[in-house]
Amino acid sequence: MNTQTGPCWRPELEHEYAGLIEKLEKLLPCLEVPLHLPWIDAIRRLKRERGAVVMAHSYQSPEIFHGVADVTGDSLALAQAAADCDAPVVVLCGVHFMAETAKILAPHVKVLIPDMEAGCSLADSITAADVRALRARHPGAPVVSYVNTTAEVKAESDACCTSANAVQVVEAMGADKVIFLPDRYLGAYVASQTAVELVLWNGRCEVHETFTAAQARHARERFDARLVAHPECPPEVLAEADFVGSTSAMGRWLEREQPERVALITECSMADNLRLAFPGPSSSSPAISART
Repeated sequence: MNTQTGPCWRPELEHEYAGLIEKLEKLLPCLEVPLHLPWIDAIRRLKRERGAVVMAHSYQSPEIFHGVADVTGDSLALAQAAADCDAPVVVLCGVHFMAETAKILAPHVKVLIPDMEAGCSLADSITAADVRALRARHPGAPVVSYVNTTAEVKAESDACCTSANAVQVVEAMGADKVIFLPDRYLGAYVASQTAVELVLWNGRCEVHETFTAAQARHARERFDARLVAHPECPPEVLAEADFVGSTSAMGRWLEREQPERVALITECSMADNLRLAFPGPSSSSPAISART
């Protein structure tokens, strides 16, 4: 490896990674794949040397998700996998709160994150002091925090939830009023599904909040596509959707419904990764994407 320019291309990589090349060429411009292969090879070798397991969130780009990850899934699935992992080192390819969550569930494992600056607008929107202030304003109301929060916010909460189980967790608190943090749009969606009064925080996902109802309608009309939206999207977008669900729920819905065309209203790489998982008619589906 050249320490100045990084790993270099070798002709034998084409043979060694023939299957991966075929997969990546369905998702990336073909000229980009040879640029990724030396790095993929170097990472695979290094993780074997270090006894490391690489875990990648479903939103990771194809060269990471398919090229180097040993475990893939949503944030909770990755944290649970870390807890069951026998490896001494986990490399979490995701944002900072995901690595923290994995460490909480797997204190025996060294959890590394490739980029310490990999943040999340939701997690950054609230602090532990904010949670304490909310408790003071709403005495007796339990706090349910979305998994997209820092460890210090989780420590101030009564329960944590994912987008998949948020309604069930809120109702399990057995209270008439619950403080729900930090995503206002996910909170509004949960509020529409339960009789529990929710006190919401004004946090938002900087990716999902960019989508509009007009974009959703355009995708349906232009591509004759069914719409699948993440509940972190604005309410007017969710109102246009045929299905609203978490990252993992989207995959289950596609498997169950097998639509001819679908527009995913979520992070753009999610569409690439699901396209390979469902190689039938839905594999040619358009995906609404946002720049991050």
